[in-house]
Amino acid sequence: MTASGAGRRLTTVAAVAVLGIGGSVTAAVPAAAAPAEAAVSAAAAAEVDYATWQKDVKAVIDTATPYVERRTANASGQKLAIVFDIDNTTLETHYTPWYQLPTPAMKPSLELAEYAKSRGVDVFFVTARPGIIESVTEWNLETVGYPVDGLYVRDLPDLFAEVSAYKTASRADIESDGYTIIANVGNNTTDLVGGHAERTFKLPDYDGLLD
Repeated sequence: MTASGAGRRLTTVAAVAVLGIGGSVTAAVPAAAAPAEAAVSAAAAAEVDYATWQKDVKAVIDTATPYVERRTANASGQKLAIVFDIDNTTLETHYTPWYQLPTPAMKPSLELAEYAKSRGVDVFFVTARPGIIESVTEWNLETVGYPVDGLYVRDLPDLFAEVSAYKTASRADIESDGYTIIANVGNNTTDLVGGHAERTFKLPDYDGLLD
């Protein structure tokens, strides 16, 4: 997701975090293959309904799941990770009213995360959201069922960097802990460029309609 998209929900979500609404919270191989991407027509991009979005996301995730199965088949002893973006990748931000918390999970992505975890893969999230809402973001992810082995948010210095550069550096940091990132899943090119993942899977953003 782009930084502008995260920013639109920042004020409200930050206020909710401060007020405590929604419950208590707690705080490799660098070469990337070509992204797997849903085919979306120009007409569909103009105005996308929820059902179409779900179908298009599922089409991409349906290619990621068998890949994870194959990649983990003989991975005993390897330290593997999968990386997800958050807004409109793992949480249904665009189609959810700002006042509804927790934001629902994107079901195909949740199923992929759960499946990867069951195969011994640690699940990381790298988001353009600022650190001020880190706790409520982690609470949201865990509440809707995601395994969370690591969450990267933008601290103050990161807010002045290109989102793609920040996300690339975050994946490199995961690798520095001995992980091989087998897959990187996001809905924007800034989520995916820069390497530090064996495969990338691009969910639809309909030319920026879903930030």
